[in-house]
Amino acid sequence: MKKIAVFADVQNLYYTVRQAYGCHFNYTALWNELAAGGEIVAAYAYAIDRGDPKQQQFQQILRNLGFTVKLKPYIQRSDGSAKGDWDVGITIDVMDAAANVDSVVLASGDGDFDLLLERIRQRHGVEAVAYGVPGLTAQSLVRAASRYVPIEGHLLLKH
Repeated sequence: MKKIAVFADVQNLYYTVRQAYGCHFNYTALWNELAAGGEIVAAYAYAIDRGDPKQQQFQQILRNLGFTVKLKPYIQRSDGSAKGDWDVGITIDVMDAAANVDSVVLASGDGDFDLLLERIRQRHGVEAVAYGVPGLTAQSLVRAASRYVPIEGHLLLKH
């Protein structure tokens, strides 16, 4: 059975799905789709913690699915901009997991991860699957992935 590690960039998914479709990403559909193709041996969801009750409820839903939720504090800079970036954390976790799995699934459209996917494919020969919103996923990421899966249809949570 294929061993799968899943890495979900919660902020990226939230904003790109909302911008493209005006709804939310369906993490349950993603989980079920991946579990049908193998054994999910590691699953991480990276989020920003604002201490918001609705957000905490969402994080619990992710945990109930089987995700390990990794949180970073929401940082408001003095200039009014916000910081909440998990790129380095995701990269380290993917690099650590790649040697022990057959497939790495990255749910993010962030082009900063293109080199990461190229590297794990070269070093470990793993399948690197990128899930991203069409039109909002960096082309460099699509090219770096073994397979690109557009986020549409059943992967959307329509209210």
